[in-house]
Amino acid sequence: MASSHSSSPVPQSNSSDSFFKKEVDATKRFRPLQSLPDVCPKEPTGNAGNPNNLHDSPSLVVDQQRWTIYHSKVNLPAALNDPRLAKRESDFFTKTWGVDFVDTEVTPSFYLPQITKEHFALYQQEITPREKVHERFKNTCTPKDTFDRTLLHTHDKSRTDLEQVPKIFMKPDFALEDSLTFNAVLPWSHFSTAGGKGNRDAASSKLLQEKLSHYLDIVEVNIAHQISLRSEAFFHAMTSQHELQDYLRKTSQAVKLLREKIAKIDKVMCEGSLRVLRLSLTRNNCIKAYNKLKLMATVHQTQPTVQLLLSTSEYVGALDLIATTQEVLQQELQGIHSFRHLGSQLCELEKLIDKMMIAEFSTYARNDLNRPLEDGCQILEEERLVSLVFGLLKQRKLNFYEIYGDEMINTAKNIIKQCVVNTVSQIEEIDTEVVVKLADQMRMMNFPQWFDLLKNIFSKFTIFLKRVKATLNTIRSVVFLVLDKNQKNRDLEDTLQKSSAKESVVDSEVAYLTHEGMFISDAFGDGELPAGAADSASQRNTSPNSEPCSSDSVSEPECTTDSSSSKEHTSSSVTPGGVEMIISEDMKLTDLELIRLANNIQELLYNASDVCHDRSVKFLMARAKDGFLEKLNSNEFVTLSRLMEGFILDTEQICGRKSMSLRGALQSQANRFVNRFHEERKTKLSLLLDNERWKQAEVPAEFQDLVDSVSDGRISLPEKKPTATEERKPAEFLIVEGQKYATVGTVLLLIRIILEYCQCVDNIPSITTDMLTRLSDLLKYFNSRSCQLVLGAGALQVVGLKTITTKNLALSSRCLQLIVHYIPIIRAHFEARLQPKQFSMLRHFDHITKDYHDHIAEISAKLVAIMDSLFDKLLSKYEVKAPVPSACFRNICKQMAKMHEAIYDLLPEEQTQMLFLRINASYKLHLKRQLAHLNVVNDGGPLNGLVTSDVAFYTGNLQALKGLNNLDLNMAEIWEQKR
Repeated sequence: MASSHSSSPVPQSNSSDSFFKKEVDATKRFRPLQSLPDVCPKEPTGNAGNPNNLHDSPSLVVDQQRWTIYHSKVNLPAALNDPRLAKRESDFFTKTWGVDFVDTEVTPSFYLPQITKEHFALYQQEITPREKVHERFKNTCTPKDTFDRTLLHTHDKSRTDLEQVPKIFMKPDFALEDSLTFNAVLPWSHFSTAGGKGNRDAASSKLLQEKLSHYLDIVEVNIAHQISLRSEAFFHAMTSQHELQDYLRKTSQAVKLLREKIAKIDKVMCEGSLRVLRLSLTRNNCIKAYNKLKLMATVHQTQPTVQLLLSTSEYVGALDLIATTQEVLQQELQGIHSFRHLGSQLCELEKLIDKMMIAEFSTYARNDLNRPLEDGCQILEEERLVSLVFGLLKQRKLNFYEIYGDEMINTAKNIIKQCVVNTVSQIEEIDTEVVVKLADQMRMMNFPQWFDLLKNIFSKFTIFLKRVKATLNTIRSVVFLVLDKNQKNRDLEDTLQKSSAKESVVDSEVAYLTHEGMFISDAFGDGELPAGAADSASQRNTSPNSEPCSSDSVSEPECTTDSSSSKEHTSSSVTPGGVEMIISEDMKLTDLELIRLANNIQELLYNASDVCHDRSVKFLMARAKDGFLEKLNSNEFVTLSRLMEGFILDTEQICGRKSMSLRGALQSQANRFVNRFHEERKTKLSLLLDNERWKQAEVPAEFQDLVDSVSDGRISLPEKKPTATEERKPAEFLIVEGQKYATVGTVLLLIRIILEYCQCVDNIPSITTDMLTRLSDLLKYFNSRSCQLVLGAGALQVVGLKTITTKNLALSSRCLQLIVHYIPIIRAHFEARLQPKQFSMLRHFDHITKDYHDHIAEISAKLVAIMDSLFDKLLSKYEVKAPVPSACFRNICKQMAKMHEAIYDLLPEEQTQMLFLRINASYKLHLKRQLAHLNVVNDGGPLNGLVTSDVAFYTGNLQALKGLNNLDLNMAEIWEQKR
């Protein structure tokens, strides 16, 4: 230790846990050590002998605290000082805001009070006693310990010394091997041998060496100080080392004595017993070797046995044998050199069996689906099917149902093709040599022939679906049997676990010695076992005189390595068809896989229904290419629709799910039929209206029968009756529920058309909504067109009528009333055939009823308006003079009689009375106005008498008309009321 170079003495303390505390004003009380002169002088600028002419560039060796030009800074007052000003200003604000900024007085704020010393008087009174108490306590406190002050002084001095050492020496990764570190500590720029720098380099080297020595002294002094602080602990550790060596020596002697005693015990008590155990293990090993040889002989016969089973199509038995052999090879015969290729051979054989089973199942599906449909729905070779399904499940070939699905599609195509060929061959009108394509041959059939062909196809498809359903149900039953077996196995395992938990209490009393990881409890005699464990142990041990265990028997664990695990546990089950099956426990299929497979098989049945519907749709579309279906009449289309609906219901009953393709095709054709049906009848109604002359028509007996059938609650077209009934004479009126309706021929045909719409809905329920919309359109068209022709006088140009008479108007009103009578019946008919969510469509009938009532009201208003204009024309010329009755009143009564004659036979009596009441009200209004114009008052004078006579004449004539005798005319209203 270079103590001669120490720069200051280091105080030493006897305490090992001294605490140093740095005071805040340590720099004021202690003077730090002065740093040494700069090691490396600055570079000369021109004259080498002048030490003052040096560069000011920084150096790594130079003290970092030395000021250079690189540390120069400019303060803010100097930067803001303006030399142009005459005097130095107090701050920099005058530079921007002018010289007058400082001299400006600030007006005191009115909101801030003036603070004086009196404001602090109360505070000084409160704080003065406290200050005196504080000073008294401060003087009575003892100063700090002198030793702590010394330690603090020493600690601060040491830290000050260490701060002189550059930080690079304190880095944990300090290494002179690093070129950057080396150059930082020893800058080579100061050791250059260039000319003129030798003296300076020597001085620099000497200064560098002295500075490094100074750093070394500082570090050594601090190290010595730290060692002196921990000297007591060092001597204590040396003393403990000697005591530890004494303890180790005594322990070694005790261990040696213990080993000698253990060796004597081993020789006397253990060697003989262990020899007996080794002999017992040797015997058990010999028994195992014998059992292994027997097991190898059995495994050697596996391949011939598998070939024999495959020759009889016993796939499940062959797979079980292969699985058992594979398990034995992996568990009990693992590592046998002679069987090194047997595992791969069995794997190849298993793959071959997989291919054979798939091919066999494909052949079975083809034979089952393509056999004649006349054989019925019996399952073909159910035992063979069950065996194949079990084999495929055992091999986890869970997509075998796809093979059946492909065959199913091909069979459906062949069924249609074969039916078409058989039907075409029986029709002599079709020359197969001229018309080659089968689709063209089919299009040459008329409707009855084509309908019989479609009916035959549907019957074939029904049998086909029943056969598919029977086969798939058998396959699903096999899957569910395996699923049920898995559930039973889990229940059995749970029961065994519970029973084993109870036996574990007894087995825990039996001690087992282990040798190479194997149980060797044979070393104990049966008499040594506890009474409760005798039965359990007897099942694990083998008597010396017993026969060696074989590979097919359940043996103890010492003879075989869990050979019982390779034994096939089977159970018997019976399918719904009566086929007995042996279910093995090695079908490692999860419940989720089995359930998914069962669902896929059920989905395959749904697909079969979809396939039949899709093929039927294609057959239907092939016939509809030339517009054949659109040309069908109502009866033919209804027959076709019923046939298709029946087939759809049959497939839904068989498969349990609706198929929408054929139903959609039927709906599409039905929509086309509805469009054509509606257009034909709308065109027919338009032609009838354009040719209608709006005269009362006779009602044929068949129309009366039609109306009577509706009155009985049946909205349908009645069947044609024998010829004798057709000779009945037509009636003048149509009798509907006891009321007479005078109608035109167009309305009679319209009623028949309406009933055709209703009957079409009964025959084809799927078009109910479309028919409702079309029928609403038809009724609206009749209302609007009849209004144009009668009220709008369109019949004058269309038909050539000379004028629209009151009789025409009354007849039109009565026809509208007849249609209004049937609208609620039609609404109820459609409501019974609509879904609840479709009831909103019935609002069309409400709108139609309102339109018809408005039309009827307009006709009544028109009739009143005709008489109103007549009253205005005649009464405007009325003069009160003799003779009585006047000519005006005679003319009015004549026109009223003509009006009554025109409408009485057409309108009911109630409507006639209401109409004439309205006409009378108009008459009274005009008469009252004319009397007021003539200044005739009810004063009993001569003029009043003449008017009273004319009014009496009018009243008598009007009440003399048929049906108006009880009419309350109230003629007193013609006179002005006296005020």
